[in-house]
Amino acid sequence: MPEADQAAALSATLHAVNDGANWVSGVAFDRGVPREYELRKHTYAELKARGLGAQAAQHTIKKVRDAYTTLKANIKAGNLGKPGSKPRAKAESKPIAFRASAAHPYDDRCLSWQYDAQTVSVWTMAGRIKNVRFACSPDALKMIREHRKGESDLIERDGAFYLIAVCDVPETEQYDPDGFHRRRPGYRQHRYHQRRLPCRRSWPEPAPQASARTPSQTPGQRHQVRETPAEEPAPQGATARREPQPHHLQEDRHHR
Repeated sequence: MPEADQAAALSATLHAVNDGANWVSGVAFDRGVPREYELRKHTYAELKARGLGAQAAQHTIKKVRDAYTTLKANIKAGNLGKPGSKPRAKAESKPIAFRASAAHPYDDRCLSWQYDAQTVSVWTMAGRIKNVRFACSPDALKMIREHRKGESDLIERDGAFYLIAVCDVPETEQYDPDGFHRRRPGYRQHRYHQRRLPCRRSWPEPAPQASARTPSQTPGQRHQVRETPAEEPAPQGATARREPQPHHLQEDRHHR
């Protein structure tokens, strides 16, 4: 949250260091991307003559060298295609370019933090400016205060400035569970919507009811089959007696 004059100084500084990074990138491309120490011999004096401080010039050279290291690793891994492909040929045919508002690293000699006041003191092309305010959440401020370590990157996006701090947070102790909870029966987890849906459950068939035992039966006689007397055959020539049908069946017969 810099003031207007502070924002102008920060923006001019990012433009200057990234313009110097583009020049260093051209030198590295023409000379076959030498090692950082050799690249420093060809570019450090010129960067100092452009007004960059000693640490700013060192970080600019290192930023360019790291960019070419990343490009070489991507080409080796095949991320830009096979030899002769358009993406790979385009990447290998010209120097790496940096945006005017690209991030620039600051170490503790170029940028210092005042946590209680929530301000920073930062080097710029116009000199060192102090009391540059920054805003963050209470949890982020606590983490920066306790674990910040190493460099911080200054970046500009859509007129706003951001500081990206590196925090070395120790790993938490691993927890070995002593048991597991069984999932609730009758429910399953939907793989797409992550919500619980009821499962279909097959209910068992009802058991057949036991026949009621008459009072005259004893426990030993309940499995005996009771014999019924056979019906006497009707005499010859006699007509069979017809049992009367229920009333609703008689009406149904008449309607047919």
